[in-house]
Amino acid sequence: MKLSPREAVGYFAKPDPNKAGVLLFGADAMRIALKRQDLVNALIGPQGEEEMRLTRMSAGELRKDKAMLADAIKAQGFFPGPRVAFVEDVTEQLAPLIIESMTDWQKGDAQVVITAGNLKATSKLRKFFESHPNAFAAAIYADPPSRAEIEETLKKSGLGTIAPDAMTDIEALSRSLDPGDFRQTLEKLALYKIGDVTAVTSEDIMNCAPATTEAAVDDVLNIVAEGRTVELGPIMRKIEGQGIDPVAISIFAMRHFRALHAAASDPGGASAGIARARPPIFGPRRDKMTRQASGWGMYKLEVALGVLTDTDLTLRSASKAPNMAVMERALIRLAMLAQRR
Repeated sequence: MKLSPREAVGYFAKPDPNKAGVLLFGADAMRIALKRQDLVNALIGPQGEEEMRLTRMSAGELRKDKAMLADAIKAQGFFPGPRVAFVEDVTEQLAPLIIESMTDWQKGDAQVVITAGNLKATSKLRKFFESHPNAFAAAIYADPPSRAEIEETLKKSGLGTIAPDAMTDIEALSRSLDPGDFRQTLEKLALYKIGDVTAVTSEDIMNCAPATTEAAVDDVLNIVAEGRTVELGPIMRKIEGQGIDPVAISIFAMRHFRALHAAASDPGGASAGIARARPPIFGPRRDKMTRQASGWGMYKLEVALGVLTDTDLTLRSASKAPNMAVMERALIRLAMLAQRR
């Protein structure tokens, strides 16, 4: 039987231990690994592996020992409870062997969990699971997690009340991080909120989101966009000490001011423009950039983009001027421009 993406969320959280097996397939190995982990943990519980109720095998091991899966399905463990026989990274070449091993599956046997890469609709393995009356096939797509998947992950992480703005930020974060990093960020957030009964806020999320070079440059860009010229010199010395390349600063600055220009040009206003930005802008940064776009206006931002374009060309040319000095001079010009009304 086929599991749709929506059905898969509920099934992986509460699978039926009396089913013969589940096939997970798709292009994104990380997403498949996380779904498989959720499924196996829900089937055998947190102690299942310690109690030897999980048998792992690779596709290569199964090729060498063709009876390995059939033996694992029928084996009886020392501890009571559901058992799982898991085969990872399966290819279509193993389809006949897996199908044969599952032919005489009976209630009480280990449930078979198979992970594979992309499988065509004509795949024998895929057809077997999709047409099997007591097994499932689930395609795992490289799409951002749905609201239901995010809520399930939040629940597993032990996070309680989420403020509406914070939930919007979590959804934005899920679209900008890969699944493994997103899950780790939520686990970090759960640790951060231990003993704190207040709702999760946007500030909490910003404090737990992965730190990047862009986050460091953001401080510089906010100073520039808000016209705080006096603060620019000291923070540029700090950035230079961190070894951040002037060309990288130029790229981040161009991206920042293009986002401001798009927001300021939006017919629905700066707030609507920032909400439409891709990649998504979330947390306190969203509010700051909304204020900046409103303060600058579309025409001044066009001037700013011209300054940044000229600076980028200079940085990439054969000019002998010190690159950091060129970049700092451009940022000072922009900060002074921000002060003009």
